[in-house]
Amino acid sequence: MKIAVVGTGYVGLVAGACFAESGNDVICVDNNDAKIRMLQRGKIPIYEPGLEELVRRNRQEGRLTFSTALPRAVRDAQIIFIAVGTPQDEDGSADLKHVLGVARDVAKAMNGYKVIVDKSTVPVGTSRKVQEVVRRETTHPFSVVSNPEFLKQGAAIDDFMKPDRVVIGAEDQRATDLMLELYTPFTRTGAPIMVMDCASAELTKYAANAMLATRISFMNEVANLCEVVGGDVDQVRKAIGSDTRIGPSFLFPGCGYGGSCFPKDVQAMIRFAADRGYQFKILQSVEDVNKAQKTRLFAKAKKQLGPLKGKTVAVWGLAFKPRTDDMREAPSIPLIEAFVAAGTKVQAYDPEATDVAKGIFGNRITYAATNYDALKGADALIIVTEWNEFRRPDFSRMRTLMRAPIIFDGRNLFTPDQMKQNGFTYYSIGRH
Repeated sequence: MKIAVVGTGYVGLVAGACFAESGNDVICVDNNDAKIRMLQRGKIPIYEPGLEELVRRNRQEGRLTFSTALPRAVRDAQIIFIAVGTPQDEDGSADLKHVLGVARDVAKAMNGYKVIVDKSTVPVGTSRKVQEVVRRETTHPFSVVSNPEFLKQGAAIDDFMKPDRVVIGAEDQRATDLMLELYTPFTRTGAPIMVMDCASAELTKYAANAMLATRISFMNEVANLCEVVGGDVDQVRKAIGSDTRIGPSFLFPGCGYGGSCFPKDVQAMIRFAADRGYQFKILQSVEDVNKAQKTRLFAKAKKQLGPLKGKTVAVWGLAFKPRTDDMREAPSIPLIEAFVAAGTKVQAYDPEATDVAKGIFGNRITYAATNYDALKGADALIIVTEWNEFRRPDFSRMRTLMRAPIIFDGRNLFTPDQMKQNGFTYYSIGRH
C-alpha cells in the first residue's frame, strides 16, 4: 500500500518506519526542512532503541522516503496519517490547530478517494472536526479514521510491530477494509483489531493512559502511607499484584510519572470532560498526587540534610524514564529546580538526556560525563530515573567519591538491608 505520514515526530517516525518494514511504500512529510534533510542523511532526531536501524534499512530498500512536499505525498497515497503534535493549551486542553491545519492542506491536495487517519492523540470529537474541515476544501470522496497509538517510549518498535491490540475508529466499510488490510501483518499472533466508532476510539487512548496514570498515583499514595505506618510498599505491591483482578503492571511507586502522554492526556481528559459539564474527580486527584510526588525527594533531602544552601547533590537520571532522552514533564525538572532555588549545587548525569537537559537548565547545574563523576564531593545522591546501569554500581567507589554516603532513591533500585551493609544512609519510597 502507498502511505503518507504527516509529521516526523516520535509517533510519525516510528509509524512510518514500521509500516515500511511490513512492505508498504511510505513517505514521511514534515514542514521542518532541517529535520527532513537530517532524515534524508540517515540521522534520527530522537533517541529510540532500534529506530535508526529500521529507518536506515527501509531507506536503502526504497520503501521509506522523506519530503517537505505535502501535496505530492497526498496525491500518491491511499492512506494519509496525521501524526503532528497536539500541544497542551493553557487550560490543559489539547490544541488541535496543527491537526486541523494538516487536514486542510491534505484536502486541498486530494485527487481522489483518500483515507485520512488521526494518529495523533486527540480528544473526542476531533474526527468530526477533521471531516468538517476536509469537506469545506474538496469535493473528492474521503473517510476519516481514528487510529490511536499505544507506544511506550524505549519499546516503541516492539509495541508497533507486535501490538497488544489495534484500535480503529471508522464510520464506513471502505475505510475499515483498507485499515484491516494495512494492519493484518502486525496481528498474525492473534492480537485483536478492534473496530469501533470514532468517538470510542478517541476516548480509548485517553482512558488507557488515564488508567495507567491512576495506578501510578495510587501506588505512590500507598507508598507514602507505608512511610507513615511503618509498612513496606514492595511487600504490599507484590501482594496486591498477585490478585488476577489487579495484576502487577504499573504498581511500582516512585517520584511521579512524566513524559509526553500521561501528564498531557490526564489534563486533557479532565478539561474536555469539564467542557461537557462533567467533573472528573478521580483524575484531578491523580494529577494532584503526581505533582506533589515529583518534589517528595526534595522534601526528604531537606528534612535529613538540614539547610541545603551550599551543599552539593548528585542526580542520577534526567529523562522521565529509561531508554529515552525525553524530558517532557520529567520528575527531574521540578526536583532540580527546587534544589537550585534552595542554593544547592546539582551535579547531574543521564546516559541520553544531557543535551536535552542543557536546553532546560543551561549552566545552572553541572553535567557529569559518567554517573561516578556526578558523585564527586556530593553530600547526597538523588536517584530519579531507573537506568539499568544504575542498578549494580560499585558501592565502595561511590563512598570514596561522595562527601557523605547518603542516598535518596526515587525508584527503589536497592534494598534497605543491602545499603546498610554497604555503609550508606538510605532513604527510598514507601520503605523503612
